[in-house]
Amino acid sequence: MGPRHKARERALQILFQYDIHGKPGLWLDEFWKPLKDNEETKTFAERLVAGVQEHKKELDGLIGRYATNWKISRMQIVDRNILRIGVFELLWLNNVPAKVTVNEAIELAKDFGDDDAAKFVNGILDKVLATEPRLDAKRAEAAGTGTRARGKRQE
Repeated sequence: MGPRHKARERALQILFQYDIHGKPGLWLDEFWKPLKDNEETKTFAERLVAGVQEHKKELDGLIGRYATNWKISRMQIVDRNILRIGVFELLWLNNVPAKVTVNEAIELAKDFGDDDAAKFVNGILDKVLATEPRLDAKRAEAAGTGTRARGKRQE
């Protein structure tokens, strides 16, 4: 497992705790202590968490727009945080290809979500990628590879 995949897992775990606790506290101070992650993993995880926290309102609005018949507040905590990470990566991390972002989100959903989570996450991220105007460059990049945003884990 690559450091960025591990970082996405760590970011998901931290964001899950934010949804439970609402703010950082002792839990966040203690989170990294028992883990043996390298600095690259920790840095990328913290970048994802900070980005999701900074853009949370906009991310939730976009997810809500593309999640037909779903309110973000009614989604499983794991699913909504995987989606937040994925949409953040798509919109603000230009150096991460769209297919990598979607594949990684699907893998997180398989590992941490229920039986339907991977389909749910894939469907929403595909809609975001296909229709969000700010993603024209990533859409073109994904189309240039000749594959949809599915398949093997990239990172």
